[in-house]
Amino acid sequence: MSAAALVPVALLGVLVGLAVPAMARPFTSAAVPGRTGLRTRHGGSGWLGPVVGAGVFAGLAVALGDDPALPVFLAVAAVGLVLAEVDLACLRLPDPLVLAAGVLCVGGLTVAALLGGTPGRLLGALAGAVVAGSAHVLLALLPGSRLGFGDVKLAAVLGLPLGWLGREALLTGLLLPHLLHGGLVLGLLAARRVRRDTLLPVGPALLAGAWLGVLLG
Repeated sequence: MSAAALVPVALLGVLVGLAVPAMARPFTSAAVPGRTGLRTRHGGSGWLGPVVGAGVFAGLAVALGDDPALPVFLAVAAVGLVLAEVDLACLRLPDPLVLAAGVLCVGGLTVAALLGGTPGRLLGALAGAVVAGSAHVLLALLPGSRLGFGDVKLAAVLGLPLGWLGREALLTGLLLPHLLHGGLVLGLLAARRVRRDTLLPVGPALLAGAWLGVLLG
C-alpha cells in the first residue's frame, strides 16, 4: 500500500482511538462493583488511544494491502479496541460487542469472498473460528484456568479473520496471545504489582496476538 493511501487509514485509526473511551463508557459504567482491571474505570486512554488506533490500522493496511477483506479487518479492529478498553477497566468482554465483531466478520468476509471469487477463503475463516473456539474451550476447562468464556467467545471470533489469511496466521494468532499474557503476568509478579491470585484481563492479549498474527502470518 502506498504512503498516500496509508495516511487516511492511519488517520481513521486516530479517530477511532479518540472515540474508544466514549464507546466503552456504557459498558464500564455497568460493570459489577469491585471488578476493577488494570485501568481505573473512567480513566480513559488519553493520548495513548489515538496512537494505538493509528498503529493498529496502519499495520493492518500494510499487512493486507489490496486484500478485499481489509475493511472488515479494520471494522473488527475498531470493535476490538473498545473491547480491550472495557476489559482493562473492569475485566469484562461484553457479549454485544463480541457479537458485533462476529457479525461484522461473517457478513464482511462473505461479501469479500463473493466479490473476490474465493469461497475457499470463507471456508478457511469458518474453520479458523471452530479451531480457535475449540482450543480455548479446552484451555478454559483446565484445572486452575483463569480463562473465562468471554475470552473463549472472543477467540472464536478472532479465528475468523485469522482463518481467512490461512493456517500460518491462525496458528501464530492462537499462540502469541498466551505468550504475551504469560510474559505480562511474570513481569507484573516480578515487579510486585500483582499477586498470584490477582485476576488479569486476557482479552487485550487475545486481540494483540491476533493483530500480530495478521502482520506476521
